[in-house]
Amino acid sequence: MLYFQCARNIFQQEKSLGAVTESLPRMQQRLIRKQVIVNASMKAVWDAWTTSEGAVTFFAPQANIHLVIGGPYELFFDLDAPEGLRGGEGLKILSFLPMEMLSFEWNAPPQYPTVRNGPCTWLVVQFHPYGQNKVRVRLTHAGWKEGEEWNRVFQYFKRAWDIVFARLECRFSKGPIDWNNPYSLPQNVTYEVP
Repeated sequence: MLYFQCARNIFQQEKSLGAVTESLPRMQQRLIRKQVIVNASMKAVWDAWTTSEGAVTFFAPQANIHLVIGGPYELFFDLDAPEGLRGGEGLKILSFLPMEMLSFEWNAPPQYPTVRNGPCTWLVVQFHPYGQNKVRVRLTHAGWKEGEEWNRVFQYFKRAWDIVFARLECRFSKGPIDWNNPYSLPQNVTYEVP
């Protein structure tokens, strides 16, 4: 029941902030929003995002996910890098509503040390049924600060989430990602929310 209360608090905060953010120019809101329709069951897509076994099929070569509030949401992209530089070490789950929403902390890649070692941004991933055996996945990346390196990281993730969503689609249409030869997204493809 705790996760329902945490999620309710987040949604109430978002609602109360809605009037404020609607009056701000779009750049000041600093949100990245992406969405994709996946040809799979809700449970399969939910499990892909919320279990270590699922995440390695599309998100990263190694994962440590334990679906509890405050549990780890760690994805390891560079397994040869020193500890602390392999990916999302130390990141936590913020809230979830089973089969509906997942939120977790997020950091920057090691090549952006100021942002990586600063306050975490966060992701909200929403799951909606979309016809028979299809799921609309919507991602919002928030918590952005101002500054030159923050701007570079913002642009980096605008493209990185396109790659993640393409790999999610590929995972359910062709099978799990082969991390020795991962799927590459064509330059002109984007999953921006209209």
